[in-house]
Amino acid sequence: MTRLAHRATAPLRGRHRLRRALLALALPLLVVAPSGCGPVGILATIGATAGTWAVQERGFGQAISDNAIAVRISEAWAAADEQAFQHIGTSVSEGRVLVTGVVAEPERRVEAIRLVWTVAGVREVINEIQISDQRRVEDALRDQAVTLRLRAAMTFDGGINAVNYSIDTVNGVVYLMGIARDQGELERAVRLVSGDAGVRDVVSHVRLRSEGVPPPPATRPPATAPPAATATPPGASAPNGSRPDGSRPNGSRIEETPL
Repeated sequence: MTRLAHRATAPLRGRHRLRRALLALALPLLVVAPSGCGPVGILATIGATAGTWAVQERGFGQAISDNAIAVRISEAWAAADEQAFQHIGTSVSEGRVLVTGVVAEPERRVEAIRLVWTVAGVREVINEIQISDQRRVEDALRDQAVTLRLRAAMTFDGGINAVNYSIDTVNGVVYLMGIARDQGELERAVRLVSGDAGVRDVVSHVRLRSEGVPPPPATRPPATAPPAATATPPGASAPNGSRPDGSRPNGSRIEETPL
């Protein structure tokens, strides 16, 4: 009798383990799932996202880790001051964190980046937060429309593996993040983005596949005061995201691994 009971509960334990694994995958996705999305929609979201992760250059395991890092950063911002950081967000690739959006004061930008560095797994932080005392709804909607257009155009371009790229648009400035198969693909992606009428600048933080994964920092960098935010005229960016004169959109900068 005991042996039969053991055999009966073994499949149950297996199903419980599978359920826990699926829950671990689903929880980060629930953060971004539509509020009206039911169980079938959530499962479809999980399946589609998992399928996308599986074909990315960074690999399925790294994609899960990056998604977890993004969730923990959002939690850190919300715990510190949800209102102050409501207009910023992240794109994470191989532990490289691109932070974009708008805050009202330079001190908020410093604090946002400091909190990012407190999250385990962060290898590099790229600070592209803009300083502005207002973020209009119409501006946000316009940026979202640009991002959607570019995502569609990149997806249907046979020369670009679109799943390897993230696209963020803030006040007409488009930030690219991810992994390019080669220099030719990266240049093609930048040209495609630059051709959109709603884009006034393109900043690329895409790495080439041949460059390898960045090493983790030896120590966490101290929070330092950012440079004064100055307006910069629209224009093409260099491959590393800086313009020829070294300026960056609205005083933003790179917070790379510490020296």
